[in-house]
Amino acid sequence: MEEIIAKTNDIFRDVFDDKSIEITREMTANDVDKWDSLTHLTMIAKTEEVFGVKFKLKELVKMKNVGDMLDKIQEKLQ
Repeated sequence: MEEIIAKTNDIFRDVFDDKSIEITREMTANDVDKWDSLTHLTMIAKTEEVFGVKFKLKELVKMKNVGDMLDKIQEKLQ
């Protein structure tokens, strides 16, 4: 999980162009200034690319925070 968190943190820093971002499991779009619908799509696409996974729409809808996304990534990589 540590590697998933580190890679995801790098994705967030890149997509939101903010090197000071430190993701937490509880983090949501409300916690990041530049997180809007466009950056959300970019972040999901970059995450799928980096980890070599694909999220289904119903999986994306169920994600309420970064922790949910981290868990889903880990599940898909097993």
